Amino acid sequence: MKQKIIAAALAFGLGSAGAFAHDDGRSGKPADTHQRQESKGHGAQFGKPGDAKKVTRTIEVGMGDDMRFKPPNIQVKQGETIKFVVKNHGTLTHEMVLGTMKELKEHAALMRKSPEMEHDDPNAVSVEPGKTGALIWQFTKAGTFDYACLVPGHFEAGMVGKIIVSR
Repeated sequence: MKQKIIAAALAFGLGSAGAFAHDDGRSGKPADTHQRQESKGHGAQFGKPGDAKKVTRTIEVGMGDDMRFKPPNIQVKQGETIKFVVKNHGTLTHEMVLGTMKELKEHAALMRKSPEMEHDDPNAVSVEPGKTGALIWQFTKAGTFDYACLVPGHFEAGMVGKIIVSR
C-alpha cells in the first residue's frame, strides 16, 4: 500500500516539490496518512497552525452533500488566529483543507489516485457525517486564499471556498 501511494505522488511529480509523505518513520502514523515533507507545509504562503490559547475568533463552517461550504467566503484580518468549527450536515464524509488553489488542485489529483488516504495536516480537518471538527489557523499574510473538500469528486463538484485576509 505504501509503495502505491508513493508511486502516485511521484507520478504527479510531487515527490520533490514537497508532496505528502506517507510515513517518515518518526510519526507513528499509519502509512496511508499523509503529511507534508517540507517544513513550510500546506498554506505556509498565508499562515501557520494556530495556538488554541491564542484564538481571536471562532467561525462556524457548514458542509453538506450539496457540495458547498456555508459560508462560501470568509473574511479575516491579518494576524488573527481563527478556530474553524466545521459541521458536516451531510451523509458523506467531507473535509476542509486550507491552501492555495495550486496546492489544492495538486492534492485533489493525488486524492483521486489514492482515495483511501487520510489527512493528518494542521491545515485540514476531515469530518464524518453528522459530526463536528475543528481547525485552528493563524493568518500571517494578507491576500485571497482558498479552502476545499478534497474527497474525490467533491472538489470537482465545486466544493471550494475563499478566505480573504485583509490588513
